[in-house]
Amino acid sequence: MFTGLIEAQVPVREVERRGTGLALWLGSPGAGWSFQGGESVAVSGACLTVVGLRDPRSGARLPWGTEGAELLFELSSETLARTWFGAVEPGRRVNLERALRLGDRLDGHLVSGHVDGVGRVVLVRDTGDGGRCVGFEAPAELERFLVDKGSVTVDGISLTVVAPHERRFDVAVIPATLEKTTLGGARVGDPVHLEADQLGKWIDRLLAARAG
Repeated sequence: MFTGLIEAQVPVREVERRGTGLALWLGSPGAGWSFQGGESVAVSGACLTVVGLRDPRSGARLPWGTEGAELLFELSSETLARTWFGAVEPGRRVNLERALRLGDRLDGHLVSGHVDGVGRVVLVRDTGDGGRCVGFEAPAELERFLVDKGSVTVDGISLTVVAPHERRFDVAVIPATLEKTTLGGARVGDPVHLEADQLGKWIDRLLAARAG
């Protein structure tokens, strides 16, 4: 589980095709970050498993627990089919969040890291106060989850839906979020991972079952 509060953004260092999947090396998130094998990380909203570490300078593999290492993730064909990672290239920046620990403060909203669909950026407008209004178009199957002032996860970022209209919705992004996340570099046409609010998905499922 995650909260949608981004801890770091890093560049993609290397993309290696492996059969129907791929291996993804990400840049180091910096000092203070260390991992053990099998830990989960939300990478732009997709829950992935850390499978290796390497030295940013030499490229040599590093033991688990080493701080400041680059991170290796292996993505299956199922993950590639549900995300934009299938077209990712070195240099693109991604958002990182470590898994929520029991007892941590929940400042965003509960995020599973399971991408429901790929949307796209359709609007980027400065608001005059250092922030921006960013508009998105969601896949048709997610339209029913777009509730005004409801929660949505965009590339792993916990955001509030503003003025939804059919498949379109806006979010108001403050300067701190622009600086800390990949939304600071968002451009019209960019693909984004979307995850609907879990509570809304459970209600939808229960109502559908009741309706037969």
